[in-house]
Amino acid sequence: MTTIKELRKVFGEFCKKNDFQLNPDKEHLDMTLEGVMINEKNTGLRFCPCRIQTGDLKKDQWILCPCNFKQQETWQKEGRCWCGLFVKK
Repeated sequence: MTTIKELRKVFGEFCKKNDFQLNPDKEHLDMTLEGVMINEKNTGLRFCPCRIQTGDLKKDQWILCPCNFKQQETWQKEGRCWCGLFVKK
């Protein structure tokens, strides 16, 4: 199973190529990463911890983490993804 440290590294590398970063609030970041890990443990996939899965993989593919958060209103207005894992630099 993936660890928080490993997820932080993977998502941190992903951020380097983009205009966002991991949430600098370590407590929030670790709590959110733990949610991703629980979803991975339960489903085998890294689903966003703040989105409800339907159980239909075809429908749920759009909530795999990282999701398409830059298209969402929360990103446009607040500069963060739904769960706050990623925030604008």
